[in-house]
Amino acid sequence: MPLVTETNLLERLQEGKLIETIDQMSPVYLDGMKRILTVSADTELISAPAYYLAAQDAPSTNAFVSAMGIIQDELGHAHIAYRILEDLGVSKEQLVYERKPEEFKYPYAFDVPLDTWTELVVANALYDRAGFVLLGDVFKHGSFGPWKRALTKVDKEENFHLRHGETWMRKINEQPGGRARLQRAVDWMLPLTLEWFGLPDAKKRHSEQIDYGFKGSTNDQLRQIWMSTAIPFLSELKLDAPVHWDAATSKYQIDFPFPSRFIADEKRWLFDEGQISWDDVLVRWKARGPKNKEFVEGLQRGHRELFGGN
Repeated sequence: MPLVTETNLLERLQEGKLIETIDQMSPVYLDGMKRILTVSADTELISAPAYYLAAQDAPSTNAFVSAMGIIQDELGHAHIAYRILEDLGVSKEQLVYERKPEEFKYPYAFDVPLDTWTELVVANALYDRAGFVLLGDVFKHGSFGPWKRALTKVDKEENFHLRHGETWMRKINEQPGGRARLQRAVDWMLPLTLEWFGLPDAKKRHSEQIDYGFKGSTNDQLRQIWMSTAIPFLSELKLDAPVHWDAATSKYQIDFPFPSRFIADEKRWLFDEGQISWDDVLVRWKARGPKNKEFVEGLQRGHRELFGGN
């Protein structure tokens, strides 16, 4: 169990020292680290079935192999986070194999099926870019030593994943009808990626992520960092993105009602209805999306067949 007070922990952080073991954590730090590591692990894990679904539409054997390489990386990233959680007293067996699908904590975007190779590579360029931004921030600013060091490998591989997406999007953009296919994917996936970074700072519930050095940037700051590379890339391909750079504020501004209602089964946003509340978004997130149950049960099936259970 943790052996230090909040005051002692904050003093250690102010001295620029990393947290290395559970006995150097306060209760608040431990709970917060478990929370952020679980989200990271679940996100990496669920990306495997999500990407595999679309990888079956690969245009060549080489393309399929490259997608499988990314899936292997993602499973490795998940293992890193679950293994660190085990050192914090959490059972990775329970986390992976005994939770109900709706209890997993990962961005809603992965609950919406990627049905084509085009959607897969757009996911690499947009979703993996979000992962690169988020984990890159933890890698640079994180206060928990074991995770910070482990992210040296993860950071490089996430960068490869987003570059894979960019390379393939450039290829598809040159094909007859390719830009239209890309645009259809970007239209529904870009708003989901902007949601990926969570509640706006004014509504953020877990301030310890900044206070305790779990990461160095706020949700809104991370959203801006993502847009600073994603939007210029989409512009390079002449793809429409409902975001613009505002010189007056020196920030990217979102040009659609954010957040908005989303019809997951149709991959369609109801921008015409105007902005909804973040409470409405939280309801959608908690209800999970179309593929949540299928993906999680697929990951758990082999363990259930081998060891029994419901």
